[in-house]
Amino acid sequence: MTLTATFAPLPNLDDLGEIWQALEARSAPDERSSFFLGWTWMRSWLSTTGATPELLSVQADGADVALALVGRAMAPRLLGPVATLALNQAGVAAQDRGFIEYNGLLKAADAPEGVEAVAMTALQARNDWRALQIAGVETNSLLLASGQFRRRSRFDVSPAYFIDLASVRDAQGDYLSLLSANTRSQIKRSAKDYGNVQLTLEVAPDETTATSWLAEMQSLNAGRHADNAWDDLGFRAFAEALVARGLATGEVELLRISSGDALLGYLLNFVYRGRAMNYQSAFAPPITSKAKPGLMCHAAAVTRYVDAGLHLYSLLAGKDRYKQSLATGHETLEWWLLERFAPRLEAEALLRRMLKRPASA
Repeated sequence: MTLTATFAPLPNLDDLGEIWQALEARSAPDERSSFFLGWTWMRSWLSTTGATPELLSVQADGADVALALVGRAMAPRLLGPVATLALNQAGVAAQDRGFIEYNGLLKAADAPEGVEAVAMTALQARNDWRALQIAGVETNSLLLASGQFRRRSRFDVSPAYFIDLASVRDAQGDYLSLLSANTRSQIKRSAKDYGNVQLTLEVAPDETTATSWLAEMQSLNAGRHADNAWDDLGFRAFAEALVARGLATGEVELLRISSGDALLGYLLNFVYRGRAMNYQSAFAPPITSKAKPGLMCHAAAVTRYVDAGLHLYSLLAGKDRYKQSLATGHETLEWWLLERFAPRLEAEALLRRMLKRPASA
């Protein structure tokens, strides 16, 4: 079987959608497939950011077996902009606020071995770039094992904490029994502060409700972070498109959790091939100094997904202490910059060593 790789200008979204969804339907039906490589994510990203990456297609005997989008930009660097390719990103910060994770190639479940190597060879055959950015890949990504580069820099690594829902079922649904004594105490104390009443978990039933809840999420998140994505108009448009499309496909849920009359918060979650993932959240101010509305919201989501028969609830990438406290395990995601030889990049590498600055600085 002969594998070939080609690049093409970005088709219009309807035509690209037919190609992409056809291959997505042939991808692995379990956790080996990534929501972030599915059409719900890709269409929402492309339709709201103005990104115009190229289409990379790997074919076996003329049929698509792997697809990716490749952005190209002059990325700012220590000694001036450098022509940079970005896998499934634009390479422009304003267009990449969505923060892709579990990145890679969208592949057919029966794709032959070697598609990653063919894709990387095709990328290296181009002479219009000096650096390649691969964001949010798993540590065992075959892309990282392919190709010859002058320099490979891992500029970030993050745990992606998760709750093993099968373990919760094995514990007869007693999720708290799987957590540390301190975390159990915090959640129980918080529930007591809210009156130990039954929590109410609502799911946005339609786009109108979802739009209203997203506005409330923006309001609750205002001023809480120095670089708050919710303050960015482009990100909000992306989130709205993602929810609207995901509600229609069943791949996105927007949850509202309350304790009696008290709002606890909102969770924007993905549900894809047996795995639920918390992408964004917004929590009401705690009613006491010991109240933990965020922990209570995630515990409620765990119960929902245990009952739904899913196998994992992921909190996605992030080093936040609360994620570690809630988790029963973690995966690891990495961010890489792969560089070719270029005099300017050699000079920059030398300067970074002298200044002891990482490649991401």
